[in-house]
Formats: sequence, C-alpha cells, structure tokens
Amino acid sequence: MATLILVRHGRSTANTSGVLAGRTPGIALDERGAAQAAALPGRLAGVPLAAAVCSPLQRCRETLRPLLDARPELPLHVEDRINECDYGDWSGRKLAELNDEPLMDVVQTHASAAAFPGGESMRAMQNRAVEAVHDWNARVEAEHGEDATYLMCSHGDIVKSIVADALGLHLDLFQRVHVDPCSVTVIRYTRLRPFLLRLGDTGDFAALAPRDHPDSSGTAEVGGGAGAP
Repeated sequence: MATLILVRHGRSTANTSGVLAGRTPGIALDERGAAQAAALPGRLAGVPLAAAVCSPLQRCRETLRPLLDARPELPLHVEDRINECDYGDWSGRKLAELNDEPLMDVVQTHASAAAFPGGESMRAMQNRAVEAVHDWNARVEAEHGEDATYLMCSHGDIVKSIVADALGLHLDLFQRVHVDPCSVTVIRYTRLRPFLLRLGDTGDFAALAPRDHPDSSGTAEVGGGAGAP
C-alpha cells in the first residue's frame, strides 16, 4: 500500500502569539513559518510524490505553496477530513488561560473522553482523519501502484492522532507524540501493519537545546505548539 508523508503546517501567527487558532479564518504563516515552507521543496527533493492532500485552512495552503510551485505537475486535493480539530468555544483563546480550564486535564490524560464546548470530540477528530488516510491510501494505490508516495499537510493534533492509530496506541496516549511546525512524519502502510519511518523530522535540533524556562510539567500543548524559538 501507499507511503504517507505527513507535514504539519509551518509556524503560524497564532503559534507565536500563544493562541489556539482552531478553524479561525485568516491565520497565516509567520516569517519563520514562511521560511520553513520555502525549505520544504529541498527537503523532499528526490522523493516522487503522486499527490498532495491539504487541509482547507490558509496556513496549510501557504505551507504547500512553495512545493507546488516547484512541482507544477503535482496535483493538489483539499480534504475537509484533515481539517484542524474543531475546538469550538476554545478557538481564538489564549493557551495560557485554557490551561486553567478543568477540561484541559481531560484533554491531557483522557483524550478519548474530551469534547470541546461548541466543537467536536477528540475521538471524532481522530476517526475522520484516519478514515481520510485509509481512503487516500486506497485511491493512491489504485491510481499509482502500491509503491506510490503521497503527502498530506495538516495540523498538530491531526498528525499526532494519525500516528497514534498507526502505532496501535489508544487515543488517551496520543499526547505523548510531539510534532513541530513543518515537521515531516512518514508512515508506510502495508497489508499487515503500518511502519512509522520518520516522526516529527525537521532536521533542526534547536528545540532540544536547554531553555531559560524549561517546562517540566509534562503538559502537551493543544494544537501542537510553536516549535523552536
């Protein structure tokens, strides 16, 4: 079956301002995010791609624009099922204030029971994203053969939930997975099982350097975080 390259969108203006963007319109890449997107064609040079599949949100489209410019023959498909999680009433709020919400503990430790007020549940988010992957695996294989590789550009929680499914992890454990902006995650699907070939690969180890104010709480940032400073 197909090999899937999952790209989280580049760093956005919401990432740097500490806001949970969700599906809020008009959220663009910031300067660093634009540079990350510009580097993507070089990072994927030599990898044949059968198709590019994209979340409908602006920050994902902007992330793929340099790659599509470099490969004008590459077809782009917009896929609503890999849209950002619908955070409902949490959308547009500061992450710092959301940390005080009782629901945040559920999101962190019991994600399968978490449902955002006015939005969707994390279980529904994972189900639709995984369904999209399986449908696209079948479509790409049927049209391009079982050795074909294709790309999906989506969002942090979507990528993490797809990885958890591929590894056979319960959704309650998906917060143990971390993917930085514009990171590349690769899953090769076979008839027996998926294989995780890359996870959150940016080629940049700056995020591993000690920070002035390290976070030792073990809390995962909803939406995925801003990556290296």
